[in-house]
Parts: sequence; C-alpha cells; structure tokens
Amino acid sequence: MTTKPMTARALGRATLERQLLLERRPLSVEDAVDRLLGLQAQEVRPPYLALAARLADFTPAALSTALERRRVARLVTMRSTIHLHTVDDCMTLRPLVQPARDRELRMFRKGLVGVDLDRLTELTRRYVEEEPRTPKEIRELLLRYWPEADPQALTIAARGCLPLVQVTPRGLWRRSGGVRLTTAEQWFGRPAEPTPAPDDTILRYLGTFGPASVKDFQQWAGITRTKEAFERLRPRLVTFRDDRGVELFDLPDAPRPDEDTPAPPRLLAEFDNLLLSHADRTRVIHEADRGRNWQVNTAYLTFLVDGFLAGLWTLKENGEAGSVLTLEPFRQLTRAQREELVAEAERTTAVLEAPGPVTVDFGTVRT
Repeated sequence: MTTKPMTARALGRATLERQLLLERRPLSVEDAVDRLLGLQAQEVRPPYLALAARLADFTPAALSTALERRRVARLVTMRSTIHLHTVDDCMTLRPLVQPARDRELRMFRKGLVGVDLDRLTELTRRYVEEEPRTPKEIRELLLRYWPEADPQALTIAARGCLPLVQVTPRGLWRRSGGVRLTTAEQWFGRPAEPTPAPDDTILRYLGTFGPASVKDFQQWAGITRTKEAFERLRPRLVTFRDDRGVELFDLPDAPRPDEDTPAPPRLLAEFDNLLLSHADRTRVIHEADRGRNWQVNTAYLTFLVDGFLAGLWTLKENGEAGSVLTLEPFRQLTRAQREELVAEAERTTAVLEAPGPVTVDFGTVRT
C-alpha cells in the first residue's frame, strides 16, 4: 500500500546518494557510466565535469582512454540528445528509445516527402560502415538520391533510423575533433540487439534516480506509455507519495538517507542529468530557482549547496597567465558555505588540469 510520504528534501538526498554526489566513489569510468545509466554528452566537456564531481581519483585521461578503447561511446539516446554510454547500453538503450526518434522524424516529415526511409537507412548504413563519415558527407550522399528533400531533415533521418556513434577523436580531453559517425554495430563489432521491454531499464532508473514517478521515468527516457510496465513491476517495488500526493516507485533496498544528511557542494556540468531526469525537479531545484540553469537553448554550469541548485559558475583559462573560476550564487551564502565552495572549486580545477595559477572568485549575487 502507498502510505508513506517523502518530502522534496528527502527525495533529493536519496537521488544525490544514488548519483554519487553525497560522497565521491572509487569507481572506474566504465562502472560509473554504467551505474549512472549514461551521462549527458551534448558537448565534449560535460561528461568530464560530471565524473569529476562524482569519482575519487578521477582523471580526464581515464575517460579519454575508455573512449579510445571503445569501452564507452557517444550517441543519441534519451530525449534525442547525445549521451555517453557503456557498450551494453549503447546496444540496448538505443532501440528502447526508438519511439522518441520516430516522433522526431515526424516533426521533419515536410522535408522528407518522397523519401524512402528504408532505402535511406540502407544507403547510410553501407556508407558509414565503409568508414566513419561526417554529417556533411552523409547529407551530400543522400541529396544525390533525394535532391528535393530538406538537407537538415535528411541528416535527422539518418541519425533517427540508425544508432550512429561519434567515433574518436571526438570527445577526447583537449584532443577532440569534428563529428564522424559510424554504426554502433560496426564500432563495437557486435550485432544489433532486439528492442527490449522497458522493465529492466525502469529498475535501473529507479536505482539511479529514484524514488520516482511514471512521469519522471518518461521525462528521463523521452518515451511514453510505460505505466503498464510499472504496474507489472509493482509487486517488486515499494511506493511513496511526494508533497503533491504523486505516487513514487522505488527499489525496496535502495538507499534513502535522512533528509538532514549533509550534502557537500558540487560543481556540475552544463547538462548534468541530476537536473534533467525528473518531471518534478523540486527535489534538487527550489521553485524560485526553476529555469535559472537555462536561457533559451543555452545551459549554464551550475553548483549545488546543501543539495540544491544554488548558482552558476564559469572557468576562464588564460594559458600561462592562469585560470579564473567564478562562482555566482543565487543568494547570500554563509561563510562556511563559501569556504566549502572554494575548496570544491579548487579541487575541480585541479582535476580538470586548468593551467595555473588558479584564482577562485565570487561574482555578483544573481538575485
């Protein structure tokens, strides 16, 4: 029965614990990416920042090596955005979220009039499996067959119909190159996987982001119609209610720390999944700060204080002249909070190998 309520603060502490943000863990890059069900990787830098905030003894070279050795890779999965995944997740999550790719294609149908998507898929697969190709090269190939089609729509169709991996050197630390694509099957030397039922992914999601509602899972995955799967899993789960009375599901043995558990400050990446993976984000974002980590299509670097979004940060690297990390809080901080933030900022710049000397400043309070 659903009887026990959970406050937003308690939900936040549970999610922070599972997101490795209450205490850094001595995990390998591959184990962390697997445990976190992938990391946002729209740009090169975010996965490195995400792991710097979560892992003990992390170095950017460790992630670059994992990419070069094809233990992790970057491709479009949840919410039609690029994520960094383990090999197994590249092969299974991509087909699971195919309905979202199909919805995306329908948005571009006017530019695809007369285009045979099966033929497009066949042509693109053959072309990128010969050798990795740039989006421009793929687009130019497809325009030979459908010259009247919208070029952007053809590019979207190619990535929507096929699991296209961004091959290295794209994504390497301070060595990243332009985007070149091939299929996940070709890159990993593995056959395509059948589309899985969502059940196992729901259980993993709850272990990584729970307790959570059906809508929370759908927000994270970018897919709909998963209520039936949650009902199927109900006998294996425990349930709670949030402050608004919404039913939340969770794994029975998952950690749910006390809501007053100390949460150290953390500097997060622009697209950190902590801030994107719930329909209701009040567990980590106060209502007054909703939307402050975004402006139009731009996501800002953010930091947490006491487990909640508390401000923005920037890092300017000036070569031999040194680096400046600026913290801009949303409200006045206590002296202790400022000192802890400075220590965390200095640690972050050391992990990211920012050229020194490094200065940490506080900017204007963003009221």
